Amino acid sequence: MEISPIRTESDYTAALHRIEAVWNAAPGTSQGDELEILVTLVEAYERQHYAIDLPDPVEAIKFRLEQEGKDYRALIGVIGQRTRVYEVMRRARPLSLNMIRKLHNQLEIPAEVLIQPARKSPRRSPRRSHPRRARRSAGRSA
Repeated sequence: MEISPIRTESDYTAALHRIEAVWNAAPGTSQGDELEILVTLVEAYERQHYAIDLPDPVEAIKFRLEQEGKDYRALIGVIGQRTRVYEVMRRARPLSLNMIRKLHNQLEIPAEVLIQPARKSPRRSPRRSHPRRARRSAGRSA
């Protein structure tokens, strides 16, 4: 059993192949110990090189509701009244600490996901007024 730090992509690939080879090793054996060490090294390498960003809080709420077959109405009483729910889900209002606590306890969404600020949703381009209407209103003011 020769184990060394995972520094490169080829080291990472070799470690994954070795993990596959010793995957069914019994705990407490030398191969079992090797498996534990390799898994720890691979996890550390992946955390550093393949970090996964936390999801947006609003998207996490939508996902949990979808998983449970519910819609925004299920959030009434958890986040607040209907208006407050729609403000939060449209990203017009941030989650308060009380909302985060209730969402974490009742929907079991990780608090670290809910604490981060919501990302701005892509804005739609402003509506253009009809060209004739624009000319009429311009002619009236002149």
